[in-house]
This record gives sequence, C-alpha cells and structure tokens, in this order.
Amino acid sequence: MPESVVHDQAVELLRAILAWWARGRDDVQVARNLAIRWDEALPQVGVDPDLCVLSPAPPEGVDLRSVRTWRPGHAPPQLAIEVVSETNPHKDYHVAPDKYAACGVGELWIFDPLLSGPTSHGGPFRMQIWQRDAKGRLVRTYAGDGPAHSEYLDAHLVAVNDGIALRIASDAEATRFWLTAEEAERAAKEAERTAKEAAVAEMEAARAEKEVALAAVAALQAELARLKK
Repeated sequence: MPESVVHDQAVELLRAILAWWARGRDDVQVARNLAIRWDEALPQVGVDPDLCVLSPAPPEGVDLRSVRTWRPGHAPPQLAIEVVSETNPHKDYHVAPDKYAACGVGELWIFDPLLSGPTSHGGPFRMQIWQRDAKGRLVRTYAGDGPAHSEYLDAHLVAVNDGIALRIASDAEATRFWLTAEEAERAAKEAERTAKEAAVAEMEAARAEKEVALAAVAALQAELARLKK
C-alpha cells in the first residue's frame, strides 16, 4: 500500500542519518523494508521494518534480500524502526511489538508523526521505544513526545518540524544532532568557508596593524627631523 509523503520523508531522513553514522563500519548494515523471518517452518510469517540496523552485517552485503535467522550469519536486527502509517496504525501499535519480540530484535522504535494511532492505552504517542529487559522480554520503556533515550545508539530521539520528522541527537537538549551525508558535507564546506574568512580577516588585521606601526614610525622620523633643524 502506498505510503504518505510524511511517512516516506520521515523514513528517508532516518535512513540517511543512520547510513552516515554507519559509514566505514563493516559490521553494521542499515536496510529499508527488509524482510525479517525467524521461523523456518513458517517463512511467510515475519516483519518488514521501515528501517533496521543489522550488526553483525549478514555476509551477503548489498546483495542481501532478506534476513532468515536460522541461516548462518543472519542475526535479528539490533534496531528496528516503524513509522506509523495513517491508513493502518493498528499494525504498528498492536501487532508490531509482538512480532518484533518474537523475531529477537534488540530495540524497536515506533514513530507516529501524525498521531494516527489509537487512543487505547493512553495513545496516540509521538514516539515509543521498546527494549529488552533483564529477562530478555521486549518491553516498552518510553511513550510520549520525547526526547527519548535509545540504549542501542546511546543517543536521544527528538521530534522536529512540528513533530512530523524524527532526528537523533547526542544530547537530550538536542544541541548536537546527528547529520546525514549531505548535511555533513554542507557543514564541512561551511566550516572551510568560515576558516578562510577568519584567515583573511586575520591577514587584514595584521596588515592594518602593520600600517599603523609604519605610520607611527614615519611620524616619529618626521618629528626627529623637525627637531634637528
């Protein structure tokens, strides 16, 4: 079923952020809409998270088509992310947690940008985090507007753009957002431009200081010449 623009943009932003975070890490793979299956006898039963983080990464690399946890090198995702669909919020609120618990996922995020979820159990919630407890059960550890802490990433989830997008920050105050590759490139260029401007300003200040010093010397020489007359 086609998803809304809000849904697609929210997923793509998170994918871009996590892809940049995972750069250079051979043991991490970020995937979108990847089939996760955990019962060899019932391969048709599974989940297809909007996003997931696999670590260790399966041996297929970019050729990976699905994760089947009974196969060697196929471990459940460390992190799965679902962005609630306004056409079927029941799936993400009531079905997804049980399925992700069964598949062995380490941490689950459920982001509801349009607050489309049901009002039962206190909802809808802008964001939910589900994590494994000491007994290995997948339990909800946060439900609200955020910021919320992700144990897996040791970072904070922050709703932005009037709540329709989700970003990741290193701090709960959201002063240090994680970047996408495009944002990182833009920030690097801006830093380079700022550094060049600072260097030019420093050179101009040094030249002005030199001109003042030369003017002072010239004035002193003129005064000495006058006194000799």
